[in-house]
Order: sequence, then structure tokens, then C-alpha cells
Amino acid sequence: MLVTLEGIDGGGKTTVREGLEERYPDATFTREPTNSWYGDAVYRSIGDDDADPLAELFLYTADHADHLSRVVEPALEAGELVISDRYADSRYAYQGATLEGVLEEPMAYVREVHRPFTIEPDLTLYFDLDPETAAERAGATNKFEHADYLESVRDNYERLLEDDPERFVRIDATQSPEAVLERVRGELESFLASR
Repeated sequence: MLVTLEGIDGGGKTTVREGLEERYPDATFTREPTNSWYGDAVYRSIGDDDADPLAELFLYTADHADHLSRVVEPALEAGELVISDRYADSRYAYQGATLEGVLEEPMAYVREVHRPFTIEPDLTLYFDLDPETAAERAGATNKFEHADYLESVRDNYERLLEDDPERFVRIDATQSPEAVLERVRGELESFLASR
């Protein structure tokens, strides 16, 4: 099973992942961008306010392809539970927003680039948070953590939820970290018990 944690910055995905690691010690926990050299290139682009948005998309896409072949596919083939802190939906939402004004249908383009090779998650937990709170929590330390940009990203996530309501579970990320983690644990346990 492939479970992904998604949402705009500041929603608590990393905190939840850490809490789930205690509950599911045999699962494979991973994240995007990865800690590979592809991921390093992504992080360099995040820190570059002048990075070309289309080039940046393909850095993220290369990191995702490597992540699939190196981590996700082998773990799934071994029958493991895989939990990823961010995955392809982050690309659709974030790069879809970054490429607004560059491409005619940016999110559709990004999804089409991924379609031939990505693996669809079995469950996506979406941490919903308003952009102002998200930017405040994240600290606006890079170009992707500002409220106006996060508003566009959140709109893209909403479109993804509308397109695939069976896969997504909305989590209210305005709650306390303990309440969010408890809700996630309940949703994940119910999902796994149903499989």
C-alpha cells in the first residue's frame, strides 16, 4: 500500500510522519524531495528565486522518477506499507501554481508528464490549512511559503480532491498536532483494516 501525506506548507505533515513512524515501525517512510542528488538539485532550485519554473518542474520530476525506482517500487514489491511525506500531488499543486502564466493549462500539463510512469497512491491524507496560517507556521523562508502563492497551491489541491474524492481524506490541520495525529492514525487504521 502507498499512502501519501499532502497539503500546503505548515500543515504538519512531517510531524505526523514522525508520529506514524512509532506506530508502524516496519513501514517504509520516505519523502519528496528526496535526499538523493536529484533531491539536492531540487533544494538548490527552491533556494533560487530566479530558477526557471519549467526547468524546476523537470528537476522535481527527475527526483520523483528516481524515488519510484530506488525506494517506492522495491518496497511495494516486497509487500511493505509505504508512507511518503509529499509525492506527485505536491508537484501537480505547486508546480501547477508556479507555471501559471507560463503554460496554458499548467496543472494538466504537469499531470500528463507524470501519467506514464508514476504510481497512484492508494490513500492520500490531505492536510487542509488556510494560506495565511500556513505561511506563518512555515516562516516564509522560501519562494513557496508566501500566502498569495499558497492560495493558488491550495486551489490546485482542491481541484485534485474534486477529481479523486475516493483517494483523498481531508484532515483539518488547524487542530492541535495531537488531534491531527490521532485523526490520521484512525483514518490509516480504518483504511488498512479494509484492505
